[in-house]
Amino acid sequence: MSDSATTNRLFFERTGMDRGRITGVVEDALNGADDGELFLEYRQSESLLFDDGQLKAANFDTSQGFGLRAVSGETAGYAHATELSEEAIKRAGQTVKAVSRGHGGTLAEPPQGTNVKLHGEENPLGGMAFDVKVKLLSEIDAYVRGKDPRVKQVTVSLAGNWQAIEVLRPSGSCADIRPLVRINVSVVVEQDGRMENGSFGAGGRAEYENWVKPENWMNIANEALRQAIVNLDSVPAPAGEMTVVLGPGWPGVLLHEAIGHGLEGDFNRKKTSAFAGLMGERVAAPGVTVVDNGTMEGRRGSLTIDDEGTPTSETVLIEDGILKGFMQDRMNARLMGMDPTGNGRRQSYAHAPVPRMTNTYMLNGDKDPQEIIQSVKKGLYAVNFGGGQVDITSGKYVFSCTEAYLIEDGKVTAPVKGATLIGSGPDILTRVSMVGNDFELDPGIGTCGKDGQGVPVGVGQPSMLIDAITVGGTAV
Repeated sequence: MSDSATTNRLFFERTGMDRGRITGVVEDALNGADDGELFLEYRQSESLLFDDGQLKAANFDTSQGFGLRAVSGETAGYAHATELSEEAIKRAGQTVKAVSRGHGGTLAEPPQGTNVKLHGEENPLGGMAFDVKVKLLSEIDAYVRGKDPRVKQVTVSLAGNWQAIEVLRPSGSCADIRPLVRINVSVVVEQDGRMENGSFGAGGRAEYENWVKPENWMNIANEALRQAIVNLDSVPAPAGEMTVVLGPGWPGVLLHEAIGHGLEGDFNRKKTSAFAGLMGERVAAPGVTVVDNGTMEGRRGSLTIDDEGTPTSETVLIEDGILKGFMQDRMNARLMGMDPTGNGRRQSYAHAPVPRMTNTYMLNGDKDPQEIIQSVKKGLYAVNFGGGQVDITSGKYVFSCTEAYLIEDGKVTAPVKGATLIGSGPDILTRVSMVGNDFELDPGIGTCGKDGQGVPVGVGQPSMLIDAITVGGTAV
């Protein structure tokens, strides 16, 4: 069954709504507006938590609803409801059309369609029986506990999501089916009275079977345990300005926060981004190329179409250090005289779309990662990150390292604990002096927050050398 056939069944056959009449309601609501759409959503989600040797929580949820939006100039009217009926959509239409009274706009052309399909429509929630999932979590728990006598606690979680959306305009509609799963393992170990933890996860847009094969979940469990054991030997992190080498893969989350948000269209249109007005200028060192790519099959941040119906794309943001583009939704692209890039995203039908990242990463360089390490006399090697935050206007960020090591005389030595990286997003890219050839994407765990909305994203990068970053540490 095609995506459009699936959404037609969910939103029209099942509810009794007539597609032609609903299209007429939308057309009336958008009369005089510059843009707008009806966003229909049906979602099933589940999560299982196995903790301290037993199943602690199991949740299942089904939700549905619509969001109707009319855009006039910079003003948007938005109404949403859980009730899928012609009457509810009519009431929403009366609300949102208020923004167009006296405006007299011409409705923008709809997005161009696409025949690309990035992921299957199979519902991962129905692929494995509940008791099989519980048994799997129990097996992972037992496996980790059997690997090392220092293990004191194991937490294993499994989460799945199946989302069907349709974006309807007077000129037609487009649909997308989006599966999403994630598995995560956290481990607490104890040695000589000292307790440390490690965590690792993976996932993407497919069924559970892609990640719950023994060879895959064992890799996840082993990595979580490895991180915890490494932390047992960690020493307090030094503080001060120093050379920092970022490892490949997940450390790209630093670029996501410090750089990515500042390259979203709304912040640049409003001139609240540190990158506003710098198009075509050098904002990073030569050799630094950053892209946002929503077209990567199976990746957590990938979408066939965004939540406005625009096909996703590969958008070059920074090319060889020069600012080349922004991530755009339809409204900000129109107001800035640019093309939408397929980055209009929303958490659910209850949220209006805004420019958001998909999979954002730095491309490969030409340096061997060992050469990068060996070039450092004294510094920090940051391999994994936890939480972080950024101020969009100034670009200032703070990030905590969950796994990092000292670099001494060109060699990685002692693991450190309590290191934080502090700096400015626009500044950090100008200090990149070596870019590795070991590009990796993250394992599929990222969730990005903006305007109170969370959406799944991906990050990635090769190893890279940053000449000087302020490191906050705990050493005294």
